Amino acid sequence: MPAELINGTAIARQVREDVARGVAELVATGGAAPGLATVLIGDDPASEVYVRNKRRACTAAGMIDQHRHLPGDVDQATAAALIDQLAADPAVSGILLQLPTPAHLDVEVLLARIPADKDVDGLTVANAGLLAQGRPGLRPCTPSGVMALLDQHDVPLQGAEAVVVGRSVLVGKPMAHLLLERHATVTTCHSRTRDLAEVCRRADVLVVAAGIPGLIGPEAVKPAATVIDVGIHRSGNGLRGDVDTAAVAEVASRITPVPGGVGPMTIALLLANTLTAARRQQGRADGPINGTTAS
Repeated sequence: MPAELINGTAIARQVREDVARGVAELVATGGAAPGLATVLIGDDPASEVYVRNKRRACTAAGMIDQHRHLPGDVDQATAAALIDQLAADPAVSGILLQLPTPAHLDVEVLLARIPADKDVDGLTVANAGLLAQGRPGLRPCTPSGVMALLDQHDVPLQGAEAVVVGRSVLVGKPMAHLLLERHATVTTCHSRTRDLAEVCRRADVLVVAAGIPGLIGPEAVKPAATVIDVGIHRSGNGLRGDVDTAAVAEVASRITPVPGGVGPMTIALLLANTLTAARRQQGRADGPINGTTAS
């Protein structure tokens, strides 16, 4: 029986609706609407599309669009000064530096200037450290989106074997930490993993974020596993992921399609992070940010 498709588009819509209600409640009780500052440096066409989509989602949720655009030849000091300005602005709840930046800029130095409580992408060293220690903090959007998909489908995580293919700071590493927080037993695979398929076949939950089209086929999937495909690539036949979806769907119990799986969740969780950040900055937090201490 073919696997159930995990509809990320529908789940992301629900998250965005929940965020919009949260924003309306915040404003109705005397708070300020969250402000999201997207920072785009240069004129990369793909980045322009991504930022435009984030800005539209921001305003649709009732947030204030605080977008900034710098020319591609901007110097390091000017870019840093802009981030410092946004960091000090109380109207800005969250700052997102769109990656990649032009090669002449030191992106790590720029990211480090974003305060942890405004780091709605969850990419600063401070928030990465909080995640690694299981302490509350803003979590990276894509891995958080994956967790939301798993939760919506009641995928058991406690005691489950989870395998993450990929070790990037954007997805792979935080994904492993989030699964550990939920008491899964986690294995991280990478380019030097011996017999990748054999390791993946142990997984009850397989998350693939390797950036290699069609890397995972049915021979690498445990029967009835849940498979999450984070990859997205353009091909002559449209978009595809890191997983051979049609073939793997004959083995797995659940699988995310590409497109329409993980992708829509990233912006939805960006909005959720921005609302969380705004609530905390306004002294209206009702619990830890996107995480709890786990043992």
